[in-house]
Amino acid sequence: MKYYIIAGEASGDLHASNLIKELKKIDVNATFRCWGGDLMQQQGATLVKHYRELAFMGFIEVIANLKTILRNIDFCKKDILEYRPDALILVDYPGFNLRIAKFAKEQGFKVYYYISPQVWAWKKNRVYSIKKHVDRMFVILPFEKEFYKKFDYEVDFVGHTLLDAINENKTVPDQLWKKENGLKDLPIVALLPGSRKQEINTMLPLMINAVKSFNDVQFVIAGAPSVSKEFYEPFVKGFNHVAIVFDQTYQLLSHSKAALVTSGTATLETALFGVPEVVCYKGNLISYQIAKRLIKVEYISLVNLVMKRAVVKELIQKELNVKNLEMELKDILYNDQKRKQMEKDYLELKQILGGKGASAKTAKLIYADLQS
Repeated sequence: MKYYIIAGEASGDLHASNLIKELKKIDVNATFRCWGGDLMQQQGATLVKHYRELAFMGFIEVIANLKTILRNIDFCKKDILEYRPDALILVDYPGFNLRIAKFAKEQGFKVYYYISPQVWAWKKNRVYSIKKHVDRMFVILPFEKEFYKKFDYEVDFVGHTLLDAINENKTVPDQLWKKENGLKDLPIVALLPGSRKQEINTMLPLMINAVKSFNDVQFVIAGAPSVSKEFYEPFVKGFNHVAIVFDQTYQLLSHSKAALVTSGTATLETALFGVPEVVCYKGNLISYQIAKRLIKVEYISLVNLVMKRAVVKELIQKELNVKNLEMELKDILYNDQKRKQMEKDYLELKQILGGKGASAKTAKLIYADLQS
């Protein structure tokens, strides 16, 4: 079978690479062409475009780069027609992927969607487009199945993809890992400022300035694979207690006592590693005001959304400042009662997410559907 897979972000690259690995196990003649990243390419997929060229976030940023986005969509359509896949697999990234889904379905291609767009948060009208243009949807959050059922659309809940990725992580002994990365023999607080330059520019200065007064722990930044070391250097200059590691986010989390995390998939990853965290979000003011009026959810972090209550502290826009970051970090570092409660909540979270095996389940369902 010929598979064409589109993932537009680092997290999508990870989950799509695991799906490719599972598809290869059951379809020995499988070939893959993709939009994604290094991990998909390492699994043998022919990489058409890297997600670095696709990552635009926020309303203003999307408008500013609209010509580039439209050119990419046109190019993608032509490439699909030339490749003529047996299956088109779309991974999240809705602004782009839903346009491609419509085109592909009209051209008679089989369309699968792995990791649903967050239509339950905003743009619920997208559900009607999904029903019309997506043959089968595979969701990773339990409440998504209930949500789609309200629209008379049956989807497959396969469990959360992160449980697979984290399960495969092999933790290096603590002292050895610190030594290999030139770190001190002190407890670690992870700083996860995001994977895009826009996010890092906003979040990292706040995080670094908030940790100045802490001298009994060390702070380690999770460097994004798509961003150069040189980009980070001006932020950390003069801060001897702040280090950086690249392509080791899971190792970093497995050795961390606490974390400051930019809102996104990383909030859930941090929780699944059992690390107490503070969730941070600060966006372009205009983009935020637009989003605030459109997005209809009580929380911004996946942890709280899945748990349907405030398990982790969220600092948003004006609330995200150095003073509040310091205060909340002290709470999750030194308040034993708070840490124990968070650990208990995290265990419940893992149970709700349905266990490992999402990639294998999805691969089997896609292959069986194609065979039938």
